[in-house]
Amino acid sequence: MKKFFLFFLTAFLFFCFIGIWSIVDEGYDKQNKTILLLKKFIPTNLSRKIRDTVFIIPNLKDRNKLLSTQVEKYEQGLEGKLFNEQEIISDNKNKKYFLKEFFLPFARLDTRLGWAATENSKRAHYLEIVEDKVIAISGLGETIYFNKKNIFSKKLNQNKILNNISEILNSYKAKLIGIRDLYIADGFVYISMQHKDTSGFTINLYRAKLNYENLKFELFFETNEYWPTYNVFSGGRIENFSDNKILFSIGFAKDYEAPQDKSSLLGKIISIDIATKKYELISYGHRNPQGLFFLENKKLVINTEHGPKGGDEINFNFLKKNEAKNFGWPEVSYGSAYPGQEKLFKSYTFKKTHSEMGYEEPLKYFIPAIGISELFFNTKNNNIYVSSLRAGSIYVYKLNQDLSKILSEDRIFFGDKRIRDLDYDSENDLFFILFEYTPSIGILKYN
Repeated sequence: MKKFFLFFLTAFLFFCFIGIWSIVDEGYDKQNKTILLLKKFIPTNLSRKIRDTVFIIPNLKDRNKLLSTQVEKYEQGLEGKLFNEQEIISDNKNKKYFLKEFFLPFARLDTRLGWAATENSKRAHYLEIVEDKVIAISGLGETIYFNKKNIFSKKLNQNKILNNISEILNSYKAKLIGIRDLYIADGFVYISMQHKDTSGFTINLYRAKLNYENLKFELFFETNEYWPTYNVFSGGRIENFSDNKILFSIGFAKDYEAPQDKSSLLGKIISIDIATKKYELISYGHRNPQGLFFLENKKLVINTEHGPKGGDEINFNFLKKNEAKNFGWPEVSYGSAYPGQEKLFKSYTFKKTHSEMGYEEPLKYFIPAIGISELFFNTKNNNIYVSSLRAGSIYVYKLNQDLSKILSEDRIFFGDKRIRDLDYDSENDLFFILFEYTPSIGILKYN
């Protein structure tokens, strides 16, 4: 009897050990149902204390491994060295993908500071393919480029591009909060930039002629929207649009009245005429749009956005003349309020459907949240590829012909790799992915 009890106790402690380690390990799958169940019973502050005490040795080993990777990245400078190659099997379809990772010379995200840390606002990096080159910009505004063909060698051989972002900030007597997107078209480079000046926090668009030696940005579009305290809900995505216009998304900046107020640009997606710089409202009732795509032949604007606690969304907006659609925030959400924020919302906010409240339904929503980010729509196979921060994945959704229904879904899980941005290279039929944790550029090819 004693032996059985001892065996049972040992087994119980072992599984507890494995369970808690799976929660505190930085590489765990944050969408795993077993882990999500364990997290309901084990408070976050307790798991972190256990990580830093009971698991101090394996935790230090992980940190040393990370440190050695960072040292290697630092020492190789602008070489863009290939440091990882692996095969990845998708979750549902068992498709084989091949991943290559190259170093980027940008500062790494520190997840230990928390997702809302001001310093991490400067750790969001972006990339864009332009002809035979790839340009990347860091959250701090550093710009580099490399030849696209270099992905087939061991080094990207990156080159710095000078820019005048610091001069612009100095002229405003402003502090950089972070770059929020990069877009290149028709010989121009566009960036969205959030800064703080004497009026508060704001986000604007800037434009420069494409030049691989020096980018001289000028103010292109000013939102004239300010908010008093730092938050992560700035939006900032830029995308192609029809009739010589571009799309621009602006987050709600934690102003709970603005998304439903058409006189404010907060919580909106707008189009901007490149020649006149006049804007039109495309949609409103948004929280924090993190991905943006325009499908010309369907007149369809697709956006992804962060929900509150859960409720990340993929939204479809089939455009109709003179009609700006309302996606409901903060009146409705499939997520829930964070503890202590319940009073910010009306009693009917968290309904089961948006349509019963008169708002647009998302094509897809996520509970728990995946930290949704950029997306790409492939017209060849009607697949949407949606990247994620928190879930470290690209989700693949196959749609029917009229794009009204998801027929199947799959997931490519990369482990502990937050995906901030992606772009599709049609010439080589592969994805360029920006992983912000190391940071690095990933090349993903379907085998």
